[in-house]
Amino acid sequence: MKIAIYTLGCKVNQYETQAMETILRQRGHELVEFEEPADAYIVNTCTVTAVSDKKSRQMIRRARRRSPDAVVAVCGCYAQTSPEQLEKLEVDLIYGTGDRMRFLDDLEQAVHGKQRVNVDAVMRRREFEFLPAGGLEGRTRCMLKVEDGCVNFCTYCAIPYARGPVRSLALDESVAEAQRMAGEGYREIVVTGIEISSWGKDLKNGQSLIDLLEALCAAVPALRIRLGSLEPRTITEDFCVRAAKLDNLCPHFHLSLQSGCDATLKRMNRKYDTARYLESCTLLRRYFDDPAITTDLITGFPGETEGEFEQTLAFIREAGFSAMHVFPYSRRTGTPACDMPGQVPMQEKEARAHRAAAVAGEMEQAYLSRQLGKTVPVLFEEKKDGLWRGHTPNYLEVCAESGENLHNQLRQVALTEISGTRLIGKLVEA
Repeated sequence: MKIAIYTLGCKVNQYETQAMETILRQRGHELVEFEEPADAYIVNTCTVTAVSDKKSRQMIRRARRRSPDAVVAVCGCYAQTSPEQLEKLEVDLIYGTGDRMRFLDDLEQAVHGKQRVNVDAVMRRREFEFLPAGGLEGRTRCMLKVEDGCVNFCTYCAIPYARGPVRSLALDESVAEAQRMAGEGYREIVVTGIEISSWGKDLKNGQSLIDLLEALCAAVPALRIRLGSLEPRTITEDFCVRAAKLDNLCPHFHLSLQSGCDATLKRMNRKYDTARYLESCTLLRRYFDDPAITTDLITGFPGETEGEFEQTLAFIREAGFSAMHVFPYSRRTGTPACDMPGQVPMQEKEARAHRAAAVAGEMEQAYLSRQLGKTVPVLFEEKKDGLWRGHTPNYLEVCAESGENLHNQLRQVALTEISGTRLIGKLVEA
């Protein structure tokens, strides 16, 4: 069949789509762009925000309009938590966030007009579902999913209900996948999961994330190892002492924040306060040379006063992030925060997001400015608008001119100027 896939959401969703693409190709199917006619369309959904839900529904309707007789299949977090909403649309196959192999089996057998729904009881999951690591064709970087599930139950978040409890890919299997990716020519691996800070918790053998990182870095010393999002509790002195010895671990740490006000963090059911968060930032800067520390921030959480938001603005300035993702709070049905008193009007949530983004932009420019004059290794990925583009270990985008083919090459670059949120540099000849 000709099969098109559209993916919404996080790196885990992207990883799972890439794994499905790999399996579909192995089975002899042809992958086409989502805008093209196809025999089957897959929408891999996200439910982090109401906008994600809406976008998922839009893509389902778009697929149906484009090819009225094609099979339309849906999987992912929105399908897991709200299958009844998707049943109302012209969807032929509805799965959630598990059993992707059976999903693909059923896709091959599906007939338009005969709806099938197979969504499991997510909280009963106990086994990690192995899917092959990889990346899209031509990529220099691949993702390795080592963990699924979350039991933090933050009051704003629907993901625990979509993904279930923590399940980990065993250390030896993670290492084997990393070595396979090295053999396929990738130069960087992004270690990802729904909540990788909890990796190993279910294995009950005493292993934690730093043990996994040490094993991966040793197994593929020529590859860069990059981390996905972390919880602040991960960053301890022992973690930093050990991590700083790993030459191929990228000094880029995305620490979830969500708010810089202790009262708001408590309402969110986050498992730290601002003092503990700042301790994590301090430790990272003690053991790494000006690492990139990035974060997420939610504005207008229920009950957030102007004074509490001002505390958040002061805190993010104190933390000094290199980049931030800022989002207005989005109500998710079924979460405790959805019914909390003090819901902030959307106009105010968006205004606060705009104010926080302005501060974030100032900090990002300050961080970029500190890079000027340095010579750094850049992994080049593509040529666009006449310039080769790639990323530094601390995940800054760099552009450079060259008549050579730099794709998938790691080259030293002298950083000379800033262009927007990118750095411009010159290749340093070996």
